[in-house]
Amino acid sequence: MKRILSTPLTEEVVEKLSIGDVFYLNGHIVTSRDMAHQHFLAKKNEIPANLKNGAVFHAGPIVKQDEEGQYQMISVGPTTSMRMETLAKEFMESTGIRLMVGKGGMGKRTTEACQRNKVIHCMIPGGCAVSIAHQIVAIEKVEWLELGMPEALWFCRVEELGPLVVTIDTKGNNLFANNRILYQKRKEEALANLKNQVRFLSNDYRR
Repeated sequence: MKRILSTPLTEEVVEKLSIGDVFYLNGHIVTSRDMAHQHFLAKKNEIPANLKNGAVFHAGPIVKQDEEGQYQMISVGPTTSMRMETLAKEFMESTGIRLMVGKGGMGKRTTEACQRNKVIHCMIPGGCAVSIAHQIVAIEKVEWLELGMPEALWFCRVEELGPLVVTIDTKGNNLFANNRILYQKRKEEALANLKNQVRFLSNDYRR
């Protein structure tokens, strides 16, 4: 059975999630990449909406406007979240968001900020931009379009956006960091085993 969460996301809801958990999102999410983050933080521009307990999607969508002036989502693939590593802490503290969605993981600075501010980061599968666009049922408004289509803030209503995999939880855990440690250990064990096999073959050859 799918686990489905809805915005607004309370602190209590996100605290129940741990790295590796999978869920889908209903409600609202706004796209915001590094340029929009910088526009907000460096120039002290206020986000033209209340994002408290909300969700942000690190994505640069392709959107078209129909004859009636309504925006239609054509494609929306996740952007590498590490592009926001130096900006995420201040962004989450200033907006009160609870969820970030993007591609890949994020670093130590963001992990610590997520623990302190009770925010989670999730990855959504890359290479599925058209499928993800179908999970966006409406674009309710756009702001900062002067930054360009992929950099603007697109305020979207979604149904079962996902699957979303928790990569940073509110307890200070980071799935990608943990996996790097695990893979390094496995690599060292595999190399040690390989060296033993090579040494055995070498000794056998000399005999």
